[in-house]
Amino acid sequence: MRDRRDLDKGGGYASDKREDRQVRQIKGAVDYSAKQQENTTPQTPGTGGMTQGLSIQQERQRKMGEAKERAQSFRPDMEDNIYDIYD
Repeated sequence: MRDRRDLDKGGGYASDKREDRQVRQIKGAVDYSAKQQENTTPQTPGTGGMTQGLSIQQERQRKMGEAKERAQSFRPDMEDNIYDIYD
């Protein structure tokens, strides 16, 4: 058994025990990070990956607007005299 002074705060036993604990914590963290799965999705820095998405959305909105105008062009012109009820 160790001397009583080794178990005191000033003895070397406590610091050895702390060092052992720190080594195990660091080793555990290293092993844990080694088991983590790597990111497989490529990311371009600075854009957030949204550069192409915005242009695709704008093109889709443009086509929807053109389709709406084309559909309205096929509709017959109607007289708006039903709205002039106070004349």
